[in-house]
Amino acid sequence: MTHTLTVQKTEQLTHDTYRLICSKPDSFRFEAGQATHMALDKDGWRDADRAFTMVSDPDAEHVEFVIKSYPSHDGVTELVPDIQPGDRWLAEDPAGAITDHGCGTFLAAGAGITPFIAILNKHAREGVGGDHLIFANTHDRDIIMKETWDQMAGVTPTYVISDQDDTAHRKGKLDRAMLADIGIAIDKPCYVCGPGEFVDDIRDALREMGVPEDQIITENGW
Repeated sequence: MTHTLTVQKTEQLTHDTYRLICSKPDSFRFEAGQATHMALDKDGWRDADRAFTMVSDPDAEHVEFVIKSYPSHDGVTELVPDIQPGDRWLAEDPAGAITDHGCGTFLAAGAGITPFIAILNKHAREGVGGDHLIFANTHDRDIIMKETWDQMAGVTPTYVISDQDDTAHRKGKLDRAMLADIGIAIDKPCYVCGPGEFVDDIRDALREMGVPEDQIITENGW
């Protein structure tokens, strides 16, 4: 089923990332962490659909997306900075394997944070506590919603920066050695999202560290 989501408000979050607040039809239902394939309802773009994650509370009257713009990809995200209220998205029924499996470690790279926004907000509302967010980026300015994570009750954030020498955060590539140094709970769910290579490397590291396969939560096909 195709759903029409009308943009109500836009907000720039980082130098290349935007929040879109849209209308939500009653038929558009999802779980925290899930995504939808959607296309911009404009000539030349209706067939250029791609997956975007809903970051708002599933019970909210509106639906929100946090989208990183990739001008070099020559795709719909390059249009995101110019999207205005009144623009429409054509969205398919939501789906996805990343959903709430309880308190755990959330490992994200770049825009891979998006499935975790709704889940961590849900945990904060419910007073779950004990979540650990490990968030890898290339530069400090790429950290999406940093103030939110720094202030969120029940979440301990660890930031890993790979390409900025003067960062105040952990410097380097997030790999098994760094995970061991940071310390993770191997008896709780480990959620992983980011570019394919990141997901593969982190999943392998978690397996080697003793995290059970059914406790590693990633998107299907990754």
